[in-house]
Amino acid sequence: MKVAIVGGTGAFGRALAKRLHETGKDEILVGSRDAERAQATAAELGIAGGRNQDIVAEADLVVLAVKSDATLETGRELAAAIGTTPVLCVASDLRFAKDGVLPGRHQGSLAEEVARIVRGPVASGLQSFAAANLVEGDPGDALICGGQDRAKELSLELAGRLADRAIDVGPLENSRALEGMTAVILNVNKRYKAHAGIRLTGLP
Repeated sequence: MKVAIVGGTGAFGRALAKRLHETGKDEILVGSRDAERAQATAAELGIAGGRNQDIVAEADLVVLAVKSDATLETGRELAAAIGTTPVLCVASDLRFAKDGVLPGRHQGSLAEEVARIVRGPVASGLQSFAAANLVEGDPGDALICGGQDRAKELSLELAGRLADRAIDVGPLENSRALEGMTAVILNVNKRYKAHAGIRLTGLP
């Protein structure tokens, strides 16, 4: 599978690209608005890189790994280049308050909004993963939601390379819960100085 990681020069995107490249299963492309920055990161990782518009045009799966406040703008910018290619959105809309990290919205999710912007199918997942967990190789279970379509199929396949279990957690609307769970994990990490992940019990 050819995987284009939009935002591949950021902390999470870079860790994701590194881990996937190490599995040797897929061809990984890292992207940025700045082609030189993408190419420099790609060279360090031993993979290919370029402008976001260029890498998504070649991909079987596009991973939107930009910061949450740039997710929708990036989706709009790349919608034409992405075309009908499946998309995996890994972002969470969060609000940082003096008492801790909170979900950023009361209705809907970033992934649902991305699905209204791009033409292809959209899945959501990996919100419980931190860059450090990916680097250390112990991220917990990989939770993926979406329609019964190519986006979920490819996202589950990809997630299975990152974790012991890739788990289908239902329709795209459940991204609201996954994105909200990011706030929970960040609060736990801050309180206990950890890099927490999620494991579901009772599954074979």
